[in-house]
Formats: sequence, structure tokens, C-alpha cells
Amino acid sequence: MFTDDPKEREKLAKLHVGDLLGLALILPHHYDDNRLLDHLRMHEENTVDATVTQIAFTPKQLKVTLHAHNTDDILTAVFFNPKRFHRSMFAQNGRYFLRGKISLFGAQIQIVQPKIITQVGGIVPSYKTPLQNRSVVALMQRYLTPEALAAEGLPARYAQTLFDLHNPTEENLDRLRKNGALAPEALRAVKFTEIYRYLKRMKGKKSEHPARFSEARDPEGFIQNLPFTLTDDQQHAIRQLQTDMQSTKQGRRIIIGDVGCGKTMVMLAAAYMAHPNKAIIMAPTTILANQLFEEANKHLPETMRIALHTQKSNLKKEELAASDLIIGTHALLHTELPEVAVVMIDEQHRFGTKQRHELSLMTRQEGNKALPHIFQFSATPIPRTQAMVESTLIDVTFIRQIPFTKTIDTAVIGKPDFKALLDHIRSEIAQNHQVLVIYPLVEASENIEYQSIDEARSFWEKNFEGVYSTHGKDKDKEKVLVEFREKGNILLATTVVEVGISLPRLTTVVISGAERLGLATLHQLKGRVSRTGLKGYCYLYTNLQNSERLNEFMKTTNGFEVAELDLKFRKSGDLIDGIAQSGEHFEYFDMREDGEILEEAKRLLSGY
Repeated sequence: MFTDDPKEREKLAKLHVGDLLGLALILPHHYDDNRLLDHLRMHEENTVDATVTQIAFTPKQLKVTLHAHNTDDILTAVFFNPKRFHRSMFAQNGRYFLRGKISLFGAQIQIVQPKIITQVGGIVPSYKTPLQNRSVVALMQRYLTPEALAAEGLPARYAQTLFDLHNPTEENLDRLRKNGALAPEALRAVKFTEIYRYLKRMKGKKSEHPARFSEARDPEGFIQNLPFTLTDDQQHAIRQLQTDMQSTKQGRRIIIGDVGCGKTMVMLAAAYMAHPNKAIIMAPTTILANQLFEEANKHLPETMRIALHTQKSNLKKEELAASDLIIGTHALLHTELPEVAVVMIDEQHRFGTKQRHELSLMTRQEGNKALPHIFQFSATPIPRTQAMVESTLIDVTFIRQIPFTKTIDTAVIGKPDFKALLDHIRSEIAQNHQVLVIYPLVEASENIEYQSIDEARSFWEKNFEGVYSTHGKDKDKEKVLVEFREKGNILLATTVVEVGISLPRLTTVVISGAERLGLATLHQLKGRVSRTGLKGYCYLYTNLQNSERLNEFMKTTNGFEVAELDLKFRKSGDLIDGIAQSGEHFEYFDMREDGEILEEAKRLLSGY
């Protein structure tokens, strides 16, 4: 806080402000021009110094004839549907400063519903806050100076512009506002201040801890023994993790890649590099943990001991201590774990911040402040500008390349297309392929016009064999998914399968009520198909006549393009809730358009 005055601090608390830049970003809602000019501006707010010459009061209207001394005009102040207090507002021959909009009514000059004011002679900023306007003006005048703003790190030109916005003069107001809105010069200064303040606060939260281990063996032994060639992006990510692991400071990085980009191989490479020290991988479901366990046994050297720890396996402390790589689920959080060099979290958004932090603390030696390196993995691509923002708090690596080209045809369909859809499904099943049908609900609801799983199940079971169903609250969902993978033709589900089991034979996904889901979720669901190079199909079923959002989504299979689309169709400020989980909402800074301003702010913060 920039003041020690208890009364001032109380006022600032009501404004939800704790720093000078936050105060500066409470911009005037409008400006009251209280200058006494020598001419009237038609159809605008005017301030006049006037004497009452006549009062006419009726039940529906109060008319007060005035002589404006500053312009030497005769005006009629008009009040419609006057209240009782209006009778006592004016006295015959009384002199008042009035402010109101000037208009013509025939040949008569009117000032409609004017207010009596006491402060004249300048342009007064008006703020919409819980405090009285004069209190806010006083705070701004006391604390906001170009020098104080520059001391917060703002470039001088932005500091001056912000100061001018709160201290209006006729000259700077005309320069900084156009048609009632911020002019480009002022808008840039405000956008810069908003993102600069956010990054500065995030940088202050970026914690640095000593690393428990600062060594990593060369990953080439792992990479060269794989039965396939890693993409350049995978190899780049592995090298970045190697650098992190060799640092004496704890590495904290998130690796973001599209569905099917090969993040698993990067995880296994990190475990290989950590050896002979230990590594942990935590997955959100037993199915995913099992899949990672299978891949680890397939691709890591036989000399590495690999353990699977879930609620079902529930390994003993001694077994975990004897392992080089521990792969598990949430069960890890309720287990006494050995000291490890690296903690990896797959599908990190499925775990809370507290859980992720807990896991790292559990794997350090008691009394030792050193922590393992933490690497998070996410299959939800984010826009470039968001990544730049979040990299202030945590290092970010992208894996954009896909090991093989996915061919997925996407179509927006409705009721008239249902017969053709059934023909397609029969054709795919005949080729020993599988079909996934996503419903918005498990049970019927009056609030949603689409069928639920319960309502639809009988139709599918009547017309097809090998129909399975599951949902988020289904205790047996993992068992159902495994059985479907081996035996099923059609799976009816909610978005529980957005992140879940690998289904090599799955070629078709049908998403009912597609317009109800976010584009990132739609992309994750589409990513369930064509995992092994088979031709894939995604059908977006909607009752809408036309959806620009779905039509745009239909044109791409690239998760990073989908992230940019998502940004286009959402309010950009709402996106800053990912890695940093700040819940920050930007009022002026726009993630879609202001990448260049963001780069300027980051350069300033980094000292370049």
C-alpha cells in the first residue's frame, strides 16, 4: 500500500485498490465541463451562471426562465413530472450555477433537467465508485503524479497520459478523448498499464526454490532406442527439460501440446534423464495411469524399475522406495512417497493448484527446503498471447507438431441429416470401427431441448449391437471404457471421455448439442478419433439454424488455431485463469489484438 493513513487506506479498500497503478486504472466515467463559456454549445452539456426571472409550476411541468450572465442568453429550464422538492429549488431573482443539456424548442433555448452545482471554472472528472466523487478526485490529486507513476515503472509518456486523464484540461481532454471514448493514444497507455501491472504482480509471485537434484543424463540413449523418430518439437521440449533439471533452481515448466502430439514420450524422456534418481508421474484417471505404465514398460530400459500406484494397486512404502519411476493417480497424495528429482503431472488442469503443490512438498526430505523439478503437461492449447502472459509465472513449452497427419472430416448436422448419419455409423461398424456419441446430460431435463443418455439408450440398443454407456458419476466408468475398447461398437457418454482412454478403433464422434460446449472441449472430443491414423469423422449435432462458431471450428483440426478461435468468440479477459489461476479480468487489454503491447510490457519488466 502506498499510504500509511488509516482513513485513506479505508477509502482505497472500498475501491478494491492496493497499489498506485490500480488507482490510476480507475478512470473517470465521464467529465463534467464546468467552465463558464461565453457561448452556448447546442446539444451538449453547458454550465451557466443564471438569475431566475420567472417560475411557472404545473402538475406535469416546471418551467424556470433564466438570464445566463456568462452568455447573455435567455433560457428556459424545463423539469418534466416535477417532484415536491422542485418547488423549493429556485427562488425568484435567485442566482445559481446550473449544468444541463442545451437544445432548441422552436425559437426557445431550453436547458433540460439542469442540476445546481457548486464547483465551477474547470473540467471535473466524474467517477463511478462507492465513494463520493470529491473523495475520489482528492485521492487522485494526492497520489497520482507523473513522477509517482514513472517510479512504478511506467514509461514517461504513459505516466503523463494517465495523469492527464485524471487531471483534465480543455487541451488534453480533446487530445485524449474522441466522441466520448478514449482516443488511441490514451487507450494504448491504459492497456499497457493494465497488462504491465498484471505481469508485475505475477512476477512477484514467481517463487524460486533450490532444486533437490541438479543433474540430468543425456537423453540420446532413450531417443535413439525408440522404434520411431521424435518430432523436432518433442526433442526441443526434452532438451528444455534437461536444462531445467541441470539447474540448481527448481524447474517449473508446463508443456502444452495438441491431442496426439506425443507428450508421453517427453515424460518418459524426463524420467530417463532423472535416473538414477527417482521420478513421479501423476495422471488424472486409473486408465491413463495404466496406459502410461504400459508405454513406460515398452520404451524405458529394463534396468529402470517402474511402479504403478493407484487405489487398486496401493503399493507399500518399500515397493515405492525401490522404484525408479512411480506412475499413479490421486492415490499418490495419500501415500508416503520417497524423495524424487522430478514430479510430472499429466493433464494438469484436472488437478487443483493445491494438489499439484502438495505432491511436490510430499517428495522432499523433511527439513530440507529444496524441491523436485515440476513439469506439468496439458493437451489444451492456449493462444500465443495467453502463453506470453502466463510465462511470467511459469516457463512454457509448446509441442505444435503431430507425429502423423490426422485426417478428420467435421460437419455441422441437424435432424434432417440423422438418417445419413445412421448409414455412416453402420458403415463404420461394418469395418470394425467404433463410434462415440456425446450427450449433454445423463437424465432428461426440461431446460435442455436435447435428449439425455437415458432417453437415447433404448434407440441405440434396439438398432445396434455392442452399445455401452457411461458418464462422470458412473463408479464403473473406467471398467466400461476398457470393456468398450475391447468389445464395443457404440459408446454413449457425457464429456467424461474428453480426457480418457485411448480408443484405437474409434473413427467417429457425434456431439449432441454441440453449441453448448466450449471449442476447447469440442476439440478434445474430436481428438478422441483417428488416434492411429485411421480416417476420422466428427459430427456436430445442433438444433441451431446457423452457428458461426461451429462453422469456423469445422474448418480446422489444429488445437492452437482452435484456441485462437475460442479467444475470438469469448471475452478475452476471461481467459486469464489457466496456469496462473488468477481470475484476472482485463477491462481494456485485449488478448486478441494487443500482443505487441504485451511484448513491450514484458521487455520493460525483463530489463531489455
